[in-house]
Amino acid sequence: MIYDTLTIEKEGGVAIVRLNRPPVNSLNCKVYCELYDLISEFENDDEVSAIILNGTGEKAFAAGLDVKEVAGKSIPDYFAFGRVSRMCLDKIAGIQKPTIAALFGFVFGGGCELALACDLRIAASDASIGCPEVNLGIIPGSGGTQRLPRLIGISKAKELLFMGDTVSGDEAYRIGLVNKAVPKEAVLDEAKTWAKKLAAKPKVALSLLKNAIDNGINMDLQSAITYENNCFVITYVSEDGREGFQAFNEKRKPVFKGK
Repeated sequence: MIYDTLTIEKEGGVAIVRLNRPPVNSLNCKVYCELYDLISEFENDDEVSAIILNGTGEKAFAAGLDVKEVAGKSIPDYFAFGRVSRMCLDKIAGIQKPTIAALFGFVFGGGCELALACDLRIAASDASIGCPEVNLGIIPGSGGTQRLPRLIGISKAKELLFMGDTVSGDEAYRIGLVNKAVPKEAVLDEAKTWAKKLAAKPKVALSLLKNAIDNGINMDLQSAITYENNCFVITYVSEDGREGFQAFNEKRKPVFKGK
């Protein structure tokens, strides 16, 4: 399938997806729809074991919502747009393959929310990251008020969201908003290194790890531990689980088949 707002390449089990709306990769309905379709395609693509989200150009991963496109729309139109953006970000958050956001330049508003929907985030040290919507008289509408507090804590999230401030990649790393901060020129290479390492992991175990964490966090502790145990049993009896134990006993490297 050909995408107008995205570029895609595959490399060693890793799909690298770049937002392609120069100059700042602003987000609109078409971007969200194409991302949804592409992630749906990757769900059933055995050649893709990990996904990197990045942006084209030098200025921005994504500088937020395409304000010109949505300005002046009716309330029903805004609700319709919200359904599209949520459908996309929920698809990214829910795919049972690891996702990494490789961030640089401006990572504002919807761009930050897109990054928050990914499993992991690697940022350029000088990136500028945040949800400054309050400065426009609005609030985040694609998960910013929910995913950000779950990631960095309620108090710090309120500070950033209330003030409408952005932080550098280095500061984002310090507060736990990103997993690692590196020089801008190293961002994509670092993301590829991580993604290739993840792509080599046993697929069943990795997908159930993600499942246990993402679903368990919304349960009470006892229910979450029960859920974790159920996921553990599935991995234990999987082909890869049995191979892992056998390889350990035989003192050799396991050969995982993704089953």
